[in-house]
Amino acid sequence: MESIPYLAGASAVLGLLLAGYFYTNVKAADPGNDRMVYLMTEIQKGARAFLKQEYIWVSGFVVVMALLIGVLIVPTAAITYVTGAVLSAVAGYVGMTVATMANARTTQAAKDGPGKALPIAFRGGAVMGFSVAGLALAGLMFVYILFVLVLEVDQAFEVLTAYGLGASSIALFSRVGGGIYTKAADVGADLVGKVEAGIPEDDPRNPATIADNVGDNVGDVAGMGADLFESYAGSILAPISLVAFALGLSAEAATQKVTISLLVFPMAIAFVGMIASILGSFFVKGGDSTDSKALSKALHMGTNVAMALTVVATIVLAGWMFGGDAFDNPYGLAISVVGGLVAGWALGKTAEYYTSDHFGPVQKIARQTETGPATTILSGLSAGLVSVAASVALLAVGVGIAYWGGEMAFDTIGSLDGGLYGIAVAAIGMLSTIGIVVSVDAYGPIADNAGGIAEMAGLDPEVREVTDALDSLGNTTAAIAKGFAVGSAALTALALFKSFEFAVVAAGGTLSLNIGEVDVFIGLFVGAMLPFLFAALTIDAVGRAAFQMIEEVRRQFREIPGLREGREGVNPDSARCVAISTQASLKEMIIPGLLAVVVPLVFGFVNVDALGGFLAGALVTGFCLAIFMANAGGAWDNAKKYIEAGNHGGKGSDCHRAAVVGDTVGDPFKDTSGPAMNILIKVMTIVSLVFASAFVG
Repeated sequence: MESIPYLAGASAVLGLLLAGYFYTNVKAADPGNDRMVYLMTEIQKGARAFLKQEYIWVSGFVVVMALLIGVLIVPTAAITYVTGAVLSAVAGYVGMTVATMANARTTQAAKDGPGKALPIAFRGGAVMGFSVAGLALAGLMFVYILFVLVLEVDQAFEVLTAYGLGASSIALFSRVGGGIYTKAADVGADLVGKVEAGIPEDDPRNPATIADNVGDNVGDVAGMGADLFESYAGSILAPISLVAFALGLSAEAATQKVTISLLVFPMAIAFVGMIASILGSFFVKGGDSTDSKALSKALHMGTNVAMALTVVATIVLAGWMFGGDAFDNPYGLAISVVGGLVAGWALGKTAEYYTSDHFGPVQKIARQTETGPATTILSGLSAGLVSVAASVALLAVGVGIAYWGGEMAFDTIGSLDGGLYGIAVAAIGMLSTIGIVVSVDAYGPIADNAGGIAEMAGLDPEVREVTDALDSLGNTTAAIAKGFAVGSAALTALALFKSFEFAVVAAGGTLSLNIGEVDVFIGLFVGAMLPFLFAALTIDAVGRAAFQMIEEVRRQFREIPGLREGREGVNPDSARCVAISTQASLKEMIIPGLLAVVVPLVFGFVNVDALGGFLAGALVTGFCLAIFMANAGGAWDNAKKYIEAGNHGGKGSDCHRAAVVGDTVGDPFKDTSGPAMNILIKVMTIVSLVFASAFVG
């Protein structure tokens, strides 16, 4: 078992090698004609410029946090914090670079049908997927081996946990900043282009089209990659920190035989999940049909294979690692992990039901467009709200199974409760196949960009039909990935919260969660409020940025002669729209990002009990808001695409205009505020855990 951290690190390197292989595969594909290459290059330049500016802004925050951690906790924790932040940023940049290279190549392949286009889009996404999984796991194993096993530093597990905080810091700003960027451009392009000017989506006359396509990459690729990087790292860290803080482990005690199996089991699951994802990626093959069911089956084949292999490997691992006398049933923790994996899959399928145009909720929204935008918005809100009930029920079942499995394995070891440990490892079960999950998710923005390039390059309508079919599936795969991410966030936050409780006690303090005490009660309500405030700030930020974008697009249509009519040789000033989105998103991301870090620090230094209530309230409402927003936004988007496919009057009809309004409302829901919620609840919890000793001191 001592070799498991090294094996996990080796599997991470294999994942990175696979990412390199897929990169060369995508690069070798034909990018198309000169116009397509020009559009691809413009999107690349815009995305790189934004990420460069974003990372410059965020680096200042990282430096301040590293100094705080070094002074208040221990200097080596500052090193691991910066390591997590840098690797998260690198993963996002690599994924964005390849996605902006794969878009035109997917468009060119679409000329030969979906059988050629889907694999290229998937492989472009797979570079992101395996870069995220590989860098997150490799970095975490390096930090564990160096600081825990080799150097045996003081406060070794506080040092290890700081790695997760570094990843969370980048993820929060990347999700918020990228989300504001992409939705400001998208809203501006849709409202002025499709609704006011009556021109198609991604029409080359629209000045915001390039910015919209840039946004797909900085928000839905780089932002999403940073999000799932920290989700994956956090899901592995949560059970490790729970064991360490519950048992009061030093680095030396971490080598004891009974505890080492509990410490390295999450790493073992990550190891088999990585290998399973690598194997599963080779099962994704395109067919000749543009039917979304056929495309979905082809795309999800890799995920299903990876999940099946992980289930089998987990059962074998549990039997081997927990077969000793210290454990009552070696397969109890296998039940916890598999329960988490199945619960994550079920959350994803629930998201698919509420966001796919094959099912009733989206079709109902499309019907409601016949009576205008108001009923369209009402039906979308209803679908999102109802989806929360189903998702909470599934999460509750998953938590119950995970707790039961953990108790089956062992009752207590020291202060460590078997059921809570089962819940903690269920989170890594959800994200064990993250390599393939992110690959499928990142495929969506590439397909979306491919459609935009097809439109702007004036290719045959048959090409756009293929890319639209791929894009529609991408909306659903994105909703599925968000289901995995938010489900794991809830379980991870719960495990980190319990670790925070143990850390407070270990530092000589006490923590009460009795809501009959006024400080806990106040904290509970403030925590329940904060996700709503965070959502309001991010949605309002999108609104302000979109306002500037809309005014600029209107100005260009008004002041550039021949632009709206499509006169030959007349081109829009796309660079101006890219600059508006960049400047607005960078400015607007600061306050929401700081909120997630500053508020728990203030609570912690004032009253630890109030902080406990605050974290509990934020966890519950944050999870529910994340599900509601992601599913409502996805449903509105696919209702619009369902109409654009020829239903309820098709493109240009009154129903289509109503659906565009609904989609515009849903854009910040599903791509800005909703996805940032799962990072919010984890950032606040992990900040509290890392600074627990400082709060008590």
